[in-house]
Amino acid sequence: MAKARKPKSDEAPAAKPAENTGAKVRHQKLCLSIDFDKRQIYGYTELEVTVPDIGIVGLHAENLGIESVLVDGEPTVFEYYPHHQNPENESRWSSVSDPASAADAATVEYVGVLRREDTENLLINCCKPSKALTEQLECPQSSGEAKQNVKLIRINYWVEKTESGVQFNENIVHTDNQLRRARCWFPCIDDEYHRCSFDLEFTVPHNFVAVSVGKLLYQVMCKDDPTRKTYVYKLNFPISPRWMSLVAGPFEVLPDHGNHFISNVCLPSDLSRLRNTVEFFHEAYSYYEDYLSAEFPFGFYKQVFLPPEMVVSSSNWGASLSVFSSQLIYDERVIDQIIETRIKLASALARQWFGVYITPESPNDEWLLDGLAGFLTDMFTKKFLGNNEARYRRFKANCIVCKADDSGAMCLSSSASCKDLFGTHSIGMHGKIRSWKSVAVLQMLEKQMGPESFRKILQKIVSRAKDPTNAIRSLSTKEFRHSANKIGNLERPFLKEFFQRWVASCGCPVLRIGFSYNKRKNIVEMAALRECTASLDARLSVINANPDLENRDMDVGWPGIMSIRFYELDVMSDHPKLPMAGDKWQLLELPCHSKLAAKRYQKPKKGLKPDILDDNVDALDNRTSIESPLSWIRADPEIEYIAEVHLHQPLQMWINQLEKDGDVVAQAQAIAALEALQHHQSFSIMNALNNILIESKVFWRIRVEAAFALAKTASEETDLAGLQHLIKFYKSRRFDAEIGLPKPNDFRDFPEYFVLKAIPHAIAIVRGGDGKSPREAVEFILQLVKYNDNSGNPYSDAFWLAELVQSVGNLEFGQQTLTFLAPLLKRIDRILQFDRLMPSYNGILTISCIRTLAQIALNLSDFINLEDVCKLIEPFQNFGILLQVRMEASRALLNIEYHSRGISSALTLFKKYVVEEPSLRGQVKLCIHAMRLCQIAVGPDSDENVDSVSLLGLLQLLESRVAFNNEFFRHHLFCIFQILAGRPPTLFGVPKEKSLQLVVMETCIEPKSIFAVPAPEIGDTAPLAIADTEGKSLDLAAFGFAMRPPDLTVAVVPEIKLPESVVVSCSDIQQLGPPMENRDQPLRDRPITLEVPSTVEAPTEEIAQREPVASKEPDLASVSVSHEIKKPVIRIRVRPSGATSRAEVEGRSVDRSQGVMRHDMDRGATSSASVDAPQRISADAVSASNQNNLEEVNSSHDLGSRMTASIGSVKLAGEGDNFGKELQCTAESGKYSASLKPGNQLLSLEHNMDPEAQKYASLQTLSSGKEKEKKKDKEKKEREKKRKRKDPEYIEKKRLKKEKKQKEKELAKLMSSSSTLPTKRTDHIGSNRETAETKAEEQSGVIVAKKVETKPEPSSSEARPPSRFRIKLKSKALNNT
Repeated sequence: MAKARKPKSDEAPAAKPAENTGAKVRHQKLCLSIDFDKRQIYGYTELEVTVPDIGIVGLHAENLGIESVLVDGEPTVFEYYPHHQNPENESRWSSVSDPASAADAATVEYVGVLRREDTENLLINCCKPSKALTEQLECPQSSGEAKQNVKLIRINYWVEKTESGVQFNENIVHTDNQLRRARCWFPCIDDEYHRCSFDLEFTVPHNFVAVSVGKLLYQVMCKDDPTRKTYVYKLNFPISPRWMSLVAGPFEVLPDHGNHFISNVCLPSDLSRLRNTVEFFHEAYSYYEDYLSAEFPFGFYKQVFLPPEMVVSSSNWGASLSVFSSQLIYDERVIDQIIETRIKLASALARQWFGVYITPESPNDEWLLDGLAGFLTDMFTKKFLGNNEARYRRFKANCIVCKADDSGAMCLSSSASCKDLFGTHSIGMHGKIRSWKSVAVLQMLEKQMGPESFRKILQKIVSRAKDPTNAIRSLSTKEFRHSANKIGNLERPFLKEFFQRWVASCGCPVLRIGFSYNKRKNIVEMAALRECTASLDARLSVINANPDLENRDMDVGWPGIMSIRFYELDVMSDHPKLPMAGDKWQLLELPCHSKLAAKRYQKPKKGLKPDILDDNVDALDNRTSIESPLSWIRADPEIEYIAEVHLHQPLQMWINQLEKDGDVVAQAQAIAALEALQHHQSFSIMNALNNILIESKVFWRIRVEAAFALAKTASEETDLAGLQHLIKFYKSRRFDAEIGLPKPNDFRDFPEYFVLKAIPHAIAIVRGGDGKSPREAVEFILQLVKYNDNSGNPYSDAFWLAELVQSVGNLEFGQQTLTFLAPLLKRIDRILQFDRLMPSYNGILTISCIRTLAQIALNLSDFINLEDVCKLIEPFQNFGILLQVRMEASRALLNIEYHSRGISSALTLFKKYVVEEPSLRGQVKLCIHAMRLCQIAVGPDSDENVDSVSLLGLLQLLESRVAFNNEFFRHHLFCIFQILAGRPPTLFGVPKEKSLQLVVMETCIEPKSIFAVPAPEIGDTAPLAIADTEGKSLDLAAFGFAMRPPDLTVAVVPEIKLPESVVVSCSDIQQLGPPMENRDQPLRDRPITLEVPSTVEAPTEEIAQREPVASKEPDLASVSVSHEIKKPVIRIRVRPSGATSRAEVEGRSVDRSQGVMRHDMDRGATSSASVDAPQRISADAVSASNQNNLEEVNSSHDLGSRMTASIGSVKLAGEGDNFGKELQCTAESGKYSASLKPGNQLLSLEHNMDPEAQKYASLQTLSSGKEKEKKKDKEKKEREKKRKRKDPEYIEKKRLKKEKKQKEKELAKLMSSSSTLPTKRTDHIGSNRETAETKAEEQSGVIVAKKVETKPEPSSSEARPPSRFRIKLKSKALNNT
């Protein structure tokens, strides 16, 4: 604890802090005798107490019968006030009528009980002087010791009710280490930060074993009763009473074969399984000692395994003692339990170092010890389970943290989130997520300072705690920060900002990144928007609750710089240039180190028509890897930030990342991105996922994710290709090709076992066009269940068969597949009966059968009587059955009750089950499931209301003895009230703070920005549970976390003003808004428009200064894209005719944009907003079929805004290379649709042409006069070519220049002949010669121009017939949502 501040000399005496305001226990001795026959615990405790000046010592005691109290051997007066008493006034809840009032009443009750439990209720009078005290005062003492008044207090007592803190189960007695429950089995100062050493004596029957904390000194037979034995333990290290543990019963002790300091204790029936479970543990024990360069602080370490109904959680910790559920132990035939068990045992051992031995100095420092223990566990995972497992689990944990860290309750170090919550912040899912966040924060620090420096800090912390001259073994955040500065060499300003942002505040960064490749400069232009998962109000609430925060500007970002990694054609490069602080918008220019090889022109063969009618969308997208040297891009590749990164890159780059990047995090990100692109219905996506699935060298968890992604992307549009891939893969591994049936099981290849076990579940979630399971999927699963054969397999198939049974429950039966239901139910019944005769491991088969029957009943409730199903499940609730089976039956019955009768009836049934449930852990499991049902009931798709009778019943349960005995159950019951009232399930901010509602940004209707994303944003897929091997999602909704839907819009700068002279290409304009009728096309053809709130400052200066935009050609018409002009701009570009040479078009290479901020330099000063725009079809492809020369741009502008439309492109003959000239028209979008009529649109278009557009018409006449000059130039150049025929450098240029002049000549003739087109009337419609036709629809805001190819008439002259155009006006009103 922090020392009290010394008073100044001029302070008044009243201002001097009192040093002896409370009692302090120096040492405590506990002697208990346990009578198993009478189920009684009695004995005494002796406390060496420093008595305060007032002379009264206050202790905590509950459920105890105090017989007598002696101070220094003499009786004294004491007062005992039990905290929990049955309330007499039952009418105080009369005002409760709705969930909100019930939540307020529950808050008052819960907070009141927690405050009462903090006060001492056993008051002992120590004012009478004693002989011992007189003799002590006569002894020579120092000035500091003379002030202390030390008394020896002896309390004789017995335990009245062994319901809380300590329980009897059959012939076993054990403690549960709940918060504030040590007082329920011995008097003490039950405070987390009050510590003392202990001497322990426990008397039990001679054939029983008593296991407790500390070192076992000896065991001796009792003199008075030879049938009883006393175990004597001693703990020299001060600990808080919470870490006191006792387990006694007829146990077997298994010493560790690798380390004699480790002892494993279990019931005799579990001894063989225990031996197989803990054979690895001495390696973890030694690894921790080596990593920390210190021996285990408590000397001896004990592990006790109890039946699951006896423990309140799967693992409990005491000083040098850990108590686990016997669910964790397994024999040599079980595979699935290995990873979870090893991590839990290693985590409990890490808690002994950080949390029990080294303790937090204050509540605000609990996160640090929690994080250090998790960090040590992560190091064990990396060492013994592999780096892939460690990185995968860290990545998934960070994803969950980013989704949940949206309120002040997730703040790690704040007075409001720690001290005022009475320790409840460590309970339930909130506690797990806070623990994951603590570990992630420390891992970020490790990345900053390096692994060796971080290890030295931990070694220093442990060595200081083990120093015998140092009595303080606590650790504070301030001290750790100081070590990071001195040992880790991190600067103080950085550490100050780091701890304020990550530890003392809430929220994680959300980055939305897009990019574009600039071919001329060989750089990547990247735009990034930084947001936060927590709202501004949530961050301000933390500031108000923590006035010590110096930095109150919560929008400054996060310290440090994020690294961007480029994977190019032949090199990988890191660019640590993305700042996490400062402006929300960051525009970067990152150089590339590879260059594309120059394309060599190959003259096409005569008569060969290019294939432009290929409908395979994958062919177009594969060009992205050819158009730039980038294979793929990754942001934060080393997980240096807890950040939610949405990187937008083309489909092919995601496929490259999945197939070529060996990092499991990169592969998981790529699978999530491809799964979000499932509406592409692209075969390349499925092929990439299938390649990962069948590759045995890929990490098995990634292969499982690929299998589920294949199942989700399977659809009728692709003929269920994903389903076919899954079935084909499974049959190739597990089927006999000759007979077509599954082979006998062989699970010797563990990774392959996990992948194949997940395939049936993935197949079961495939849905057809009608939302039902395909027939072949149902038949396949029936075949697997029917022909499962485990003969000759050395491993158990319990988990394998359970997964098959649960796959049946995930099927959706339709009319075609309903006939398979009967044989499936018959197989399930056989499995259920077989498991009843020969129980499987932990009853896993019975659990899966109950769950499947309940799911089928709910899915087919119209055809199945639910009451009959309930009668079938109810027998599994009997108390003689395993706890896991009993809980699954209760959950199934609650689900059926909720779906058939509503939430009120389900809560009433829940209360009945809780009262009947004898085990503490069973009560907690039932309450967590009730929370999940309440979350569904109050969801956006439900309008159910809870009646007052159910609310009153829950309030009575909250104040009952059942809730007092189980701290975890009481907290979850309080959370139920908060969920029903629409509040977060936490004490933080209640009752004022409401649930934070996610504000979904609206789709940008008016494209005020030139930014667009190249690929759809990765959906916020539910991350996998850390211990889940089946790929199932972790359900956070049950714990009150708002699950954000997949974001379809990305916030960017509103109104980015460009310089006035900007020419926007057709491909650029297409990216501004996706056509409403083309929503089913691939997203690379339909990018997503970005927007931000108007408060974001637009980086206009940066964009304006990026590149000069002054046009080089004086006669080049330019279009201003400034938003100050509200007139629509209609641009028409004429594509070359079919006779146009391919060489000319290919000579004009168009850079394809793959990101944001593309600047097209080939057409002078241009600026584009293209992100993964589709490539422009070459002119030779156009010549094959000119009726396809149609490019339609649907405007998503409002009335009176700007519109653009284009028809291909044209190269005008003129002075120089004026290739960019375009025909442009401006009109008022609010007026043109009403003024133009189908009969005279073409004429009106000509009359309304602006002067700039008329320049293009004049160029047509000028081009005819320049033909002769061009012919002369051509003849001159031909003569020069004859002299250079032997020049090798000229050979390559020869064809290109020749074709170029021919091209210019043909274009000039074409434009001269088409110059009379506007003067022709439309009365020739229907004749053999096709003419220009204009059709307007009054509903339209879109102008579509079509070019109609004219058939050349036989003529001796070279003049080509005029090209004609069809201009079509359409309107598309987009919803502004």
